[in-house]
Amino acid sequence: MKTELEKATLLWIDLEMTGLVPGKDKIIEVAAIATDWKFNKIAEYTGVIKVSEDFMRERMVGPFWEKNSESRDSLIAQNSTGKPVAEIENEILQFIDNNFAPESIPGDEKGKGKIILAGNSIHQDRKFIDIEMPNLASRLHYRMLDVSAWKVYFEGALGKKYMKPEVHRALDDIEGSIEEMKWYLTYLK
Repeated sequence: MKTELEKATLLWIDLEMTGLVPGKDKIIEVAAIATDWKFNKIAEYTGVIKVSEDFMRERMVGPFWEKNSESRDSLIAQNSTGKPVAEIENEILQFIDNNFAPESIPGDEKGKGKIILAGNSIHQDRKFIDIEMPNLASRLHYRMLDVSAWKVYFEGALGKKYMKPEVHRALDDIEGSIEEMKWYLTYLK
C-alpha cells in the first residue's frame, strides 16, 4: 500500500471501443491513470481486451473510423495480444488496490469508500464498464469528474476552447484529458 502522500484519489479511465453502443459494441483497449487531487500521476495501467477480429471489422466502420483509420488499424493489429475482459478487469481491480486507500476517498453514506472516476465524457465509458466490468463498477462512486462538463461551459459561456489532440488511443486520450482539466483550472487562479 502506498504512503499517505502517494495514495491516489481519482481514477482516470479512457476506453477505446468498437463503437458507442453499450451492450452491442465492446471495449477493446483501456488505460487508467491514478492521480491525486492536483492531478499528479501516481501510477498508470494499460490493457488490451481480445475480441473477435471479425466483430471488430464489422463494427469499426463508418465516417468516424474512416477518418481515424490509423487508430482503427493499430487497435485491430494489437487485438491478438489481448486478454479476456475478466482478466483485464481483475488487473484494474489490483491496480486500484495497489494505489488507492478507499477509506481516504470522500463520499457520503451511499458512496463512502468508492473510487471517483474521472475522464472526458466519462459517463459513456461508465456505461461500458457497468455492462462489461461489473466488479469494477461496484467499486466506483456514483459521482464522476467529467472534463466534458468544463469543456461545455468554457466553450459556451467563455468562448475558450482547449485544443486537445484526437489520437483515439486510450493512454494518449486520458493523458490529454488530464492536461485539459489542468488548463481549465488555470482560470480559477
